[in-house]
Amino acid sequence: DPHNRISISFGLVIERMDVVYLETSVGTIAVELYSQHAPRTCDNFRELAKMGKNGLFFHNQMIQGGDPTGTGRGGESVYGGKFEDEITPQLRHTGAGVLSMANSGANTNGSQFFITLAPTPWLDGKHTIFGRVHSGMKVVRQLGSVPTGAQDRPTTEIRIIRA
Repeated sequence: DPHNRISISFGLVIERMDVVYLETSVGTIAVELYSQHAPRTCDNFRELAKMGKNGLFFHNQMIQGGDPTGTGRGGESVYGGKFEDEITPQLRHTGAGVLSMANSGANTNGSQFFITLAPTPWLDGKHTIFGRVHSGMKVVRQLGSVPTGAQDRPTTEIRIIRA
């Protein structure tokens, strides 16, 4: 992708990272987006982040966000409604820090995403992986240890303040 490359002398090409910073009430997480593998998913995430479409809740193996409704059901993508998966078989949920789309089945991506807290191999091939935590894993671990109550919601308010 020519938009993600910076050419310098001597014929070297350095890839420029596509990074989004999520400022949470606990600290900042920088996520590197895999635009070359999931361009529509990355564009959706980037645009929703700019619009402030967020909110966090928690599951055993992940931190989930991107729910502007606060219901756990999520919202629409920037494309209106749902959009198709962009699954790359080489990308796997191998450990903590994987950024992936939440969905309710094939080709049902909307606004929700999650960051894994541990390996989650049962999600491979079912959820579009579109990035990873570049920095801020300490914040991710802190978020993952926040006490939760009903419906896996934090007992104290945790928010994405801005992206």
